[in-house]
Amino acid sequence: MFNKLYFMSKSIFGRFRKKEEPVIEEKTPILEDRMVWVSILQRIAFPVLDSLSSKSFKKKMPYESISAEGQKFAYLEAFASVFNGVSPWLELGPDSSDEGQLREKYIRLTLRSIINAINPNSSDFIFVIESKQSLFNVALFAQGLLRAKNQIWLNLPIEVQAKIIEYLKETRVVAPYENRWLLYTAMIEATLLEFTGECDKERLTYGVHKFRDELYMGDAIYSDGESFELNYYNSLFIHPMLNDILAVMRKYGISDGEFLDVQLMRSSRLSAQLERLISPEGTYPVVGKSLSYRCGVFHLLSQASLLNILPRNINPAQVRAALTKVLVKQFQSNHNFNSEGWLIIGLNGSQFDIAEKNINTGSLYLCCLIFLCLGLDSEHSFWSSPSAEWTSLKAWNGKKVQPDQPIDF
Repeated sequence: MFNKLYFMSKSIFGRFRKKEEPVIEEKTPILEDRMVWVSILQRIAFPVLDSLSSKSFKKKMPYESISAEGQKFAYLEAFASVFNGVSPWLELGPDSSDEGQLREKYIRLTLRSIINAINPNSSDFIFVIESKQSLFNVALFAQGLLRAKNQIWLNLPIEVQAKIIEYLKETRVVAPYENRWLLYTAMIEATLLEFTGECDKERLTYGVHKFRDELYMGDAIYSDGESFELNYYNSLFIHPMLNDILAVMRKYGISDGEFLDVQLMRSSRLSAQLERLISPEGTYPVVGKSLSYRCGVFHLLSQASLLNILPRNINPAQVRAALTKVLVKQFQSNHNFNSEGWLIIGLNGSQFDIAEKNINTGSLYLCCLIFLCLGLDSEHSFWSSPSAEWTSLKAWNGKKVQPDQPIDF
């Protein structure tokens, strides 16, 4: 099944070859883009899930980083990142289609991976909770569980669920930084609330209050702490986690969950900004930290598509076309993989100098956050509507483009 989808997609990549100016996207058959997405998802995720499910993860995954300090935590970061990104796709469940059968395979791989990952007697036990880094990794994993509750959480053996709850609670000994890390603690508590009906309410709500009341700068942008830095953290972590945390809070009648309506409108605005950042060639600005997360910087744009909160003046099909161009730009060849199929450090190729000290091989799999919109079934307009030009492509081809509209709430 993997080979079938993968080789079908190779012929599709031809339509993205460089063309003479102006850049004009060819009209393509409906759902061809989805095949490209699924094949790229497999190419990135399979080495992680296959090796962890067969207890060979630590043996096979290489470690690349400026620092040796992160090796202990790199394995959980890789798995949690992959799981987080593909969880909405897994949540669609199996069906009789080729893709549905492929999802069934990946659901089984993920379930076995989790069982091995949380077992202290397993050679691939990776739930190391010793420092702030483990707080980040566990939060990514917890968010994935929320996003795949029916297909993953409810299909885990009860003793495995109990062990996961134990590990989530163990993170309470870790004090977060006064920035996005507050949302990592809140995400873990939101997951505990969803799965147990109980949580540490202060750890759940403190970060929400901090971002709502102190760190909002305007026009959908939050500061990641007291000092503002230009980066993609609003899309990577802040907005997506606020959206998921607040949804749980509202579900359980916690009064601060009322902020969800405003937060979703802010996310809608940021999704419009992100869509405009994608150039006609499928590139995006090389600014800020953590550029080795690659296309994961479009986490919020993909989530906004999944939640159906894109602005009304943005056609979901133009977002699909833009993100497909980004994916193909970065993954149509082997330049971001080593000879064994593992990701290498860089933005678009081997670019070791672009990485900060905390970046390692595990970090690179945050690129999977772009895959959230695969959680929309193939009948959704995001996938079924004909391909449409995105904003920068229209603008640079001299076509009519609406003005950018900031928000003041």
